[in-house]
Amino acid sequence: MSRPASKSRAHTSTPLRTASLPTDVLAERYASPAMAEIWSPPGKVVLEREFWIAVMRAQRELGVEIPQRAIDAYARVKSRVDLASIQARERVTRHDVKARIEEFCALAGYEQIHKGLTSRDLTENVEQLQIRRSLQLLRVTAAACLLRLAARVQEFRDVVITARTHNVAAQPTTVGRRLAMFGEELLLAFRRLEAVIALYPLRGLKGPVGTQLDQLTLFDGDARKVTRLEAAIVRHLGFTHTLDAPGQVYPRSLDFEVVSAVYQLGAGPSSFAKTWRLMSGYELASEGFQAGQVGSSAMPHKQNARSCERLNGLHVVLRGYLNMVMGLAGDQWNEGDVSCSVVRRVALPGAMMAADGLLQTFLTILDELVIFPEVIAAERDRYLPFLATTTILMTAVRAGAGRERAHAAIQAHAQAAASAMRAGARTNDLFNRLAADPRIGLTRKQLDAAVRADGGLTGAARAQADAFVKAARAAVKSIPEAARFRPRALV
Repeated sequence: MSRPASKSRAHTSTPLRTASLPTDVLAERYASPAMAEIWSPPGKVVLEREFWIAVMRAQRELGVEIPQRAIDAYARVKSRVDLASIQARERVTRHDVKARIEEFCALAGYEQIHKGLTSRDLTENVEQLQIRRSLQLLRVTAAACLLRLAARVQEFRDVVITARTHNVAAQPTTVGRRLAMFGEELLLAFRRLEAVIALYPLRGLKGPVGTQLDQLTLFDGDARKVTRLEAAIVRHLGFTHTLDAPGQVYPRSLDFEVVSAVYQLGAGPSSFAKTWRLMSGYELASEGFQAGQVGSSAMPHKQNARSCERLNGLHVVLRGYLNMVMGLAGDQWNEGDVSCSVVRRVALPGAMMAADGLLQTFLTILDELVIFPEVIAAERDRYLPFLATTTILMTAVRAGAGRERAHAAIQAHAQAAASAMRAGARTNDLFNRLAADPRIGLTRKQLDAAVRADGGLTGAARAQADAFVKAARAAVKSIPEAARFRPRALV
C-alpha cells in the first residue's frame, strides 16, 4: 500500500491546558488518577490505536495483505498523541473517528487501519473496554471499603448506642451493628457488581448494521475467518461474552445496567454518611479532624463533617448520570444511530469517576472516623427508660396483661415522662410511673430486671455485626490488593 503524501509533526505529549478552559472537576478533585487515566482523552486515543493494531494483526494472520512493517510503524507511534492536531482535523471532517484515523495514518506513514470496520466497531468496543476496566477498578476499591468497614464494625461491636427510627430514639443497638447495616447494603451491591462484570458482553466486530457484511467481503465470504477475527479481538479486549445480534450500537439498556450497579454501590456509603453527619451534629461521633484542617472560615470552633457531605453530594451526581443513561434505554432507532453519543460521552466517564470519588472518600472517612463513648453513654442513659418500652410491653404480656391495654398505658406514661423532662425535670421517672399502674402488672424490681436481661436491650446486635464481618471478609478473599489499598488524599 502507498504511504500518505504527508506526515504530521510528531508530538510526545498533549498541549498544556490554557487558563481559559474549564477543568474536569471529577477527574482533578475527586477520582483516583487510575480512574481518570482510563477516561482521559489521550488515554482513549491510545486504546483505540491498540485496538486498530490488534485488528490489523489478526487480519494479517488470517490472510489480509497488511505488511508487517506497517503494523510495526503504527505500534511505534501509538503513544504519540496530539489532541490539538486531531481536533484540527475534526473541524474539517466533522467526524471524530475519521479525524483520528487520518492522524494515526499520518503518524505511521501507512493507510492500513480500519479495514472492514465502521466507526462503531471502534468506539463501541473501546468504550466497553473503558467501562469494564472502570468496573474492575471499582471492584477493588469497594472491596477495600468492605474490609475497612468490617474492621470498624469489629472495633465498635460492643459500644451500645441509641438507635433511631424516623430520627427519633427507638431502641438500643451497638455502633458496630449500625455500621454493619450500611456495610451489608454495600456487600449486596458489591456482589451485584461482580455479577455485572462476569456477564458483561462485548459488541464485537459487527459492521454498520450488525451483519458483518464488510468483514465477510474482506475475507471473500469466509465466515470462519470472520469468526476467528472477532474471537481474537474479544481476547485482546479481555472479554468472555459477546453479543450475537446487535445493530450498529449495543443495547443502551446495558449502559443503564452498568450505571445502575455503580449507583447501587454508592447507596450504602451514602446512607452511612448521612447518618454520620447526624451523629456528628449530636456530638456522638466525628469523621475526624486533621492537623491544620479548618471547619469554617468564619466560625473557628466548627468541625464540619465535610467529607461525609462530599460523599452525599457525589451520590447525587451519580443519580444524575443514572437518569441520563436511563433516558437512552428503549430509545434506539432501527439498527441504531449516534444521537446518544453526547449523553454517553458525559454520563459514562462521569458516572465512573463520581463513583470512584465516592468510594475514595468513604475509605478516608473509615480510616479517620472517631466516636465519643461518653457522649454516647450520656444520651443512652437519658433515653434508656423509653428505649425499653417494647421490652416492657412484651414482659407485661408474658405476665398476663392484655397487649393493647398495656400498650396504651405505657404510651400515656412515656409521653407524660417526656413532657416532664422537656419542662425541666432532671430525671426520667417512667419506671416509677409504670410500676404504679396495675394495667402493666409489673413491679419496679421486675422492670429493672427486664431491662438488664438482654445485656443492654441490644438483642442480636453483636451476632449480626459478627455475621457481617465474616461475610465481608469472605466476599473479598480473592482480592488481596484490597487489604493494602490506599485512597487518594482528599483536598
